Formats: sequence, C-alpha cells, structure tokens
Amino acid sequence: MMASRGFTLSSKQLTAFSDQGLLKIDFEFDLQLLDRVVANVRPHYGSAYEENPFLTVRCQDGWKQVDAVRQLAVHEKVLTALRMLIHREPLPFQTLNFPVGTAQHPHSDSIHFHTIPAGFMVGVWVALEDIDSENGPLIYYPGSHKLPYYSMQDLGLEPGYSNYHGYELRIQDLIAEHGFQPEMGLLKKGEAIIWHANLLHGGAARMDINRSRHSQVTHYFFEGCKYFTPMESQPDKLSYRKPFRIPSQPNFSLPPDDSARPLPIRAFGKFLRCLGLRD
Repeated sequence: MMASRGFTLSSKQLTAFSDQGLLKIDFEFDLQLLDRVVANVRPHYGSAYEENPFLTVRCQDGWKQVDAVRQLAVHEKVLTALRMLIHREPLPFQTLNFPVGTAQHPHSDSIHFHTIPAGFMVGVWVALEDIDSENGPLIYYPGSHKLPYYSMQDLGLEPGYSNYHGYELRIQDLIAEHGFQPEMGLLKKGEAIIWHANLLHGGAARMDINRSRHSQVTHYFFEGCKYFTPMESQPDKLSYRKPFRIPSQPNFSLPPDDSARPLPIRAFGKFLRCLGLRD
C-alpha cells in the first residue's frame, strides 16, 4: 500500500492504472456537494437547455461561477491520488459539466492537451448521478493509452479543428486495427474514473433520451512541463498553452482576458509562445 496525506491507493490500483490507462475509484465525495454542482450549474447551460433539458450541451469552466464545481475539481483526495499515480504536483486547469450523455466519438485527450515531456495530463470524470447503459455512459478502450502519441500530421491530416472529423475517422481505424474492445463506465453517484492522457474514450449512445446523465470532468496538467495543443500545432510551430490553475480557495482573481488586449499585443504574445519564449 502507498499513502499520502491521509489517502491511500493500493498497489493493485496503481498497477491497474499503468496497465489499463484508467482507474475506477470511489473518493467518497459528499453527495450534497454533488447535488450543489448539478443544481448550480444548470443556469449556465443556456436558454436552449432550459427549453429542452435533454439537449446535448456543456458548461466549460463552470468553476469560475459555481464554487461547488471548483471544490470538486480541487478535492484533496483527488489531488492526492493524482500525486501518487503521476509523481508530480497536479495542476487542475479546466472543468466540463454535462447534463446528458454526449455520444461523443472516441478520442484521446492528448490531441487537445499535451506536454513536454509527454504523459503529464489526466482527466477525472465524476458521476453526479447513477450512470447505467441506458443514459449514455462514458465509453473507453483499456490499454489504448499505450499507443503512440499521434499528432495530426502522424494521422495524415492538417492541423486545425476544421479537420476534427478526419481525426475521429482515423481513431476508429486505429481501434479496429489494434482490436481494442470498448468498456462502459457504469458508475454509481459519486464514483469516478481517472484516465490517462492518451486513453481513447468517448460517450456511448443514449438509449433512453428522456434521462439525464449529470457528470463533471476535470482536466489536470502536472507541474514542471511545457503545455501545448497538438490539434493546432505544426512540428516546428507548437501552439503553446498557459494553463491557469483552478484555485484551492474560493476567493480568487482571474487572469486578464487576452481577447480584450489590442490585436498587435496578442499577436506578438502568440508569436513568442510558438517560439517557446513565453509560457
């Protein structure tokens, strides 16, 4: 057994994450905290969701407005588990909340979030209600994290989100080529799945479209790396990121909004980041 700050992962759990690229775990979250997440995020899904509560929508970075989302993202048990798995200090930087299943095609987070050195990014997906095969569970492919880290160029594609459908098709080809078998994330309320940056995962079909599937995923980098977006990068021109750590306390100030800065200043900053001269 290994312990850190009062929380323990077994050697079996550590081995499972290494072998399969994911770990199903019960952090014993306060269920009232999860209920607050669901209730307080709802207004941020927008008017279309209010008109149709089974519409596929998301709330990105709800932690900025909803403190329960922030609390879940920086929960000490989660951070301790990530330290034990990755052996570096975790840096929570993005939250996504969903009211229903996404039916998203399989993908790897590493095409969106990558690091130098490689492998220092994970996702933590928390079930905010019971998830079964009918309401659109997470779907994942154990062992697929051992594939190479594919760039868009490796897959014969030009960078850019306009080519994302082509990326999804190539991922389907890789799944068939390697014979990966899907598994569903069937979780009880409060259970979580930690996945490796390179694990292929998506959303299963919603068999019952009249049911919700409330969930929160938090993305974490780890300290001591450079961070970039492969989807928007060329081999000689990486699209660097400057992640903002989700604060551990409720009283915080957000960094300046780059979009409000004059265009020449923003362009020069982006140029420096592409050269690796600015974080």
